[in-house]
Amino acid sequence: MQPDIGRLTRATGVLTTAAMQRMEETLPWFRGLGPDERSWVSLVARAGITAFIDWYQSPEESPALTADVFGAAPRELARVISLEQTVDLVRTTVSIVESAIDDLADADGRPQLRMAVLRYSREIAFSAAEVYARAAEARGAWDARLEALVVDALLRDDVDESVIGRVAALGWAATQTVVVMAGAAPLGDQGTAMDVLRRAARHHDLDLITGIHGGTLLAVVSAGESPDSTAPDAPGDPERIARLLTPHFGPGPVVVSSPAEGLVRVPAAARSTQAGLVAAWGWPDAPRPVLASDLLPERALAGDDEAADALVRLVHDPLLAEASLYDTASTYLERIPSLEGTARALFIHPNTVRYRLRRIADVTGFSPTDPRDAFALRVGLTLGRLRPPSLG
Repeated sequence: MQPDIGRLTRATGVLTTAAMQRMEETLPWFRGLGPDERSWVSLVARAGITAFIDWYQSPEESPALTADVFGAAPRELARVISLEQTVDLVRTTVSIVESAIDDLADADGRPQLRMAVLRYSREIAFSAAEVYARAAEARGAWDARLEALVVDALLRDDVDESVIGRVAALGWAATQTVVVMAGAAPLGDQGTAMDVLRRAARHHDLDLITGIHGGTLLAVVSAGESPDSTAPDAPGDPERIARLLTPHFGPGPVVVSSPAEGLVRVPAAARSTQAGLVAAWGWPDAPRPVLASDLLPERALAGDDEAADALVRLVHDPLLAEASLYDTASTYLERIPSLEGTARALFIHPNTVRYRLRRIADVTGFSPTDPRDAFALRVGLTLGRLRPPSLG
């Protein structure tokens, strides 16, 4: 025996009010909502009770609960409260209906009504999950488009207030220790691969903005603020960040920039990584990932003016300022690549050559006795000599 449908319908307002009062008493998150948000919750609660009554009259039909219940404010609700909080909302509303069954149905109809409420609460829980899944899908597509716009603006060095606003909309919280990574786009389904990359970044507490341009995957990454962010293997250490995310790039070199202080410095970092990605093929034994600063010789030879300027500034200029070091570097690297031979050519003691080689390493950061560093020193010296006097 079914209860009086009219009695159920007339009780809708009372049940909705009772549900809202119960939420106020038992749900801390509800008490923190503003007036608009509370009105949305009230609409959903009332719509849920009304949809239950409509469905109860025709139980043979499958209830279209997503549209009926959450159609009042689906997107707004999904952005304001979480899925867990929505489940609390549903449970509270259902418990109010259950507590009123004795008043809504005669003794013979109460078991049937209780079973109907139980089934309905299960159906509406699935509907809530569907709403949030659709909202997440739409949010993911919007975020991907927003990310593409931000990455494009950073590459064009077009960082203005609108770009900063878009970055904030993506949830970017970092203010320092930003690095840029560049490498080949992942093989296979790129959408899936990018989702995996984003999950990896979240797992390691990294802020990430990423996008694919042509065949290149670019990633702007930060571990946020940290007092020891530049220490080896600290959360913000560029090499640590690169090691964590490199497996998600496609085959070939992966280049990571030096730390950039804030987003306004990202365009320069992006240029260095892109230039490094082109030049990395000139160093067959380059590690993966490799720092863009470790590719200065190859980048300079490939036509990167910024890398050439850096090498001249790091190598040629400081050595030229100390004639003895300049002569020793030129002789040891380019004429007589031995300690004793350099000593004879310069008419000095071998121990003096040793001392000067150590000084060259201290002054430039490159050791003449290391093959890789010796290459950087030779390129830097050569570029400095080729530079017109007015630019030297």
